[in-house]
Amino acid sequence: MHPYSIARIVGLFAIMFGLTLIAPILVSILYGESEFVSFLVPMAGSLALGLVLWLIGRMRPANLGVRDGFLIVAMFWSLFSLLGAWPLTLNTQLSPVDALFEAVSGITTTGATVITGLDELPKSVLFYRQELQWLGGMGLIVLGVAVLPMLGIGGMQLYRAEAPGPLKEEKLTPRLAETARSLWGIYLALTLACALGYWVAGMDLFDAVAHSFSTVSTGGFSTHDASIGYFANPTIEAVATLFMLLAAINFGVHYVVLHRRDPLHWLRDVESRSFLLFVLAVVAFVGLVLRLQGGYHYWNLSFRDATFVVVSVVTSTGFGTVDFSHWPEMLPVLLILISFVGGCGGSTAGGMKVMRVLLLLRQGALEVRHLIHPRAYHPLRIGRRVVDDRLMESVWGFFAVYVAAFTLLVMLMINSGLDKVSAFAAVATCMNNLGPGLGEVAYNFQSVSDFGKLIGVLAMLLGRLEVFTILVLLSPYFWRR
Repeated sequence: MHPYSIARIVGLFAIMFGLTLIAPILVSILYGESEFVSFLVPMAGSLALGLVLWLIGRMRPANLGVRDGFLIVAMFWSLFSLLGAWPLTLNTQLSPVDALFEAVSGITTTGATVITGLDELPKSVLFYRQELQWLGGMGLIVLGVAVLPMLGIGGMQLYRAEAPGPLKEEKLTPRLAETARSLWGIYLALTLACALGYWVAGMDLFDAVAHSFSTVSTGGFSTHDASIGYFANPTIEAVATLFMLLAAINFGVHYVVLHRRDPLHWLRDVESRSFLLFVLAVVAFVGLVLRLQGGYHYWNLSFRDATFVVVSVVTSTGFGTVDFSHWPEMLPVLLILISFVGGCGGSTAGGMKVMRVLLLLRQGALEVRHLIHPRAYHPLRIGRRVVDDRLMESVWGFFAVYVAAFTLLVMLMINSGLDKVSAFAAVATCMNNLGPGLGEVAYNFQSVSDFGKLIGVLAMLLGRLEVFTILVLLSPYFWRR
């Protein structure tokens, strides 16, 4: 371990967070609000903490190892969570636990909330919530692809393990700094295009910018209690649907599309093609059930709601236009289940990721073929690429740990006082970084106990950091020299 170097890097993160508070301060001043004073205190505290840690870290600089990297990742998200909750405790009536839950929900792009009465909150507080999601959305990708390799701990390998596929050899630039700039450029471009689309569709400028933050990050926070349903505008829903899908596709694929000027690469890529076909199939099924059993009298209305809700759920965004918990009983359960699939690896979406699910399904199909032809050799392929056995082992390992963590968290959530359906939905929506759930957590987590909210915080972090990043710190081998 190299504690001084770790302190230096974590200090830089704290300074960066402090600087991000300039934006809500400017919004507060622009709208003539007094809340800017309450943002100045966390800003000064974050900058001071960061400066102290940075100065301490300069005493004995050293090259970082793999263990240092995992520790930095965990400390970064923990510090981000605590500092992110600070402005919320000063600007709202939230308790420390509620503020922590809201902040973690923001930075992990989950979108679950404990706040009601959003329409009456100051603009600066609303903007801050949206900003947390926007920073968290790209923060994970840049941390994994750009920051960690710069620290010498193999971040590129971690990124490739997250989303295996043929595009890995062609989508990234040779230099990691250039990669980071390219990804941030795509992220910014999508955000600006989304904001422009919302504004043209009928939102005012503040709502357009705010919702573009939570759309491109697939976070789902809104400036209104009724979410996107507040606007009752099919054009706005269409803009949201388009950019939720784009944000849930691997950003490396976007890079290749732009670099080669070849939009067909979205369909040639195995993972993104599988993702889009899966979404299309679920939309068709849900739209049909709504028309026949859900009380919808027109096909266009049933498929309009089906399209928006399915895309919102599977991309782990969590925007709402209707209350899907009151749809025919099969559909709410189906929607929670598809949230486990999530979006593509290397995107801002949550869930287990499409590539992992695809690999598991194809491995299952191969096992059936082996039973019929036990001596035949059938390699596992994704596209034209033969999947390495080690990669498949890592996918099965992730799945096993994911299921085990999910089961344990559900039992703890039941122990916190929730009924079985609500507990299952609460953990599913937190681990998959979705937002809305079923039962008691269909709208928000306000009625959940403090213990239950802390379980939710852990579930959100586990889901966003792909489980292993947290669990590896609990291993005795990690701390041995």
